[in-house]
Parts: sequence; C-alpha cells; structure tokens
Amino acid sequence: MADDLASPARTAVGQCLALSPEESCVIVTDDEREPIGRALYAAASAVTDDATLLQMPPRDQHAEEPPAPVTAAMREADAFLAPTTKSLSHTRARSAACDAGARGATLPGITEDVFRAGLGADYERIADECAAMLEQVADADEIRVTTSQGTDITFGLGDRTWREDTGVIHDAGSFSNLPAGEVFVAPKTADGRFVVDGTMSPHGLLDHEIEVTVEDGYVTEFSDSDVAAEFEATAEEVGRDAYNLAELGIGTNVAVTELAGSVLLDEKAGGTVHIAVGDDASIGGDVSAPIHSDGVLREPTVYAEVDLPTVER
Repeated sequence: MADDLASPARTAVGQCLALSPEESCVIVTDDEREPIGRALYAAASAVTDDATLLQMPPRDQHAEEPPAPVTAAMREADAFLAPTTKSLSHTRARSAACDAGARGATLPGITEDVFRAGLGADYERIADECAAMLEQVADADEIRVTTSQGTDITFGLGDRTWREDTGVIHDAGSFSNLPAGEVFVAPKTADGRFVVDGTMSPHGLLDHEIEVTVEDGYVTEFSDSDVAAEFEATAEEVGRDAYNLAELGIGTNVAVTELAGSVLLDEKAGGTVHIAVGDDASIGGDVSAPIHSDGVLREPTVYAEVDLPTVER
C-alpha cells in the first residue's frame, strides 16, 4: 500500500464513516482500483477485526450491477466503501444495502490523485455548505439554470425531494459519494437545453462543448455524435429510459477550485451545476437504467421559483 494513500483512507474510514470496532465493513473494489481498495481495507482493519476486501473485474458501464456475492456482502455489512472504475451508486445492490441498514459510500471513477485531494477536505464545512444551499432551493417548485454558453433549462420538481451528499455517513442506511459535496434532486420533468463545458462521464474534461436538448423530461438530441452513439447503444437495451433527464445537482465543495477531469470530484466543485441522464431510481426517481451520465456546467446561474398561494382580498 502506498504510504500517501493511508491518510485519506483513514479520513474515509474514521471521519466520514465513523467505523467502530464492533462493526463489520466491506470494501468493494475492482482490478483497476486495487491500491485504493487495499488502502481502505488496511484502514478499516486497523479499527475492526470484521473487515473484508472484495475485488471484481471492472464493470462495463456506470450503474451496472456487481456480481451477486458482492451484492450479498454489501447488504449484510454494517458499513461499506466502494472504490470502483464504474459507479455503483445507482445500482440496486447499493440501494438494497442501504435499505437493509448498511451505511456507506461509493467512490466511482476514483483515481489516486483524486483520492488524495478529495479526502483532504473539511467535511464539517461541506455539511454546512449543503445546509445553506438546501435552504435556498428546498421549497422551490421550479428550478431554472442558465449559462453564458447557451444553457437555458427549466426543471419541474413536483413531489421530488432534494437530497444532500455531505460525506458524513454516520447513520444506519445513510449513503454518500466520496469525495462529497452536493445537493441534488431527480426532477419530475425538464425542458430546454444545457451545454456541458466542464467534465462529462466517461469522457473526462472536455475540449469542446456538448449541447443537449431536452423535451418533456427526455433528451432528444446530443450535439456530439460519440455521446449520442453511447446512449443509442443503451437505448437498444432499455429503450427510452436511457434518455431520462435523471438529476440536477449543485456543487457545494468550496475546496475544489479547479476541474480535474474526474466527474466524481468535479461535480462537487462549488459554483458548478451538474445534470445527469439515465437512471434516477436510486435518488428518488422512478426510472431504472444501466447508465447514469453526468455533465458539469461551469459558472451557472440558478433560479429557484416558488409558487406562492393566492391571497383573497
């Protein structure tokens, strides 16, 4: 285990997860993230005798389910951490584990550099930033996002509830990404256009803008042919659900001041918005799809609109 991975691993296990000696902890990793997995296993093993490391081949795409033994182990554990190449955040395995009372975090697409940088944050401050942002948007019936690059999209929230990702994972059944720092919602519907000018999964930091057109909650057009082809391939399997406008997220990690090319870290950057397409069933929506692709927008303006009751005079 690299010595410089030990400190962020201890932060994840201690400050974020608050693992105790009487608890069981499962570390789920894959062949491409083994060093981070082993660092977290070592940190967990220093706290409890009931730590397990499970390693699997990388999944082919985000939100693809892990092997059945991994699903079972996550569900039976008190706590879990999942540093993997492809995200397990939006899998039924992760949801089932939390529903059973396990608490944990996924670290999708984590690299050693992002692990070192992102797990050095002040998570109490991140929690405060999330609370302040939720206060501004929680009662909104509609959210509009614009940018100077041409984004102008409106989200109808309906009965959907905002959630927060603080990195503080102390309660049974709680879940977070690590690195953390966002508030997010699965919109009921959306219409307009957004322009990704930051990072997009799985492409990393973009060298060109990607325009995405949305009508009645579904993407109807991507300006980039490669991105369009990726979604077309998924749509052959699951149909229209691949194009579901899945998430609106607002970054609250003020320690992230520059985009690094990792969606995991960049979508948390304070002052950014990210919009995802695909699966939203694990974040309060009702669409299950084997894809969840986030695009980060730099320097957005966010308008929160609240319908006030009519007062009779």
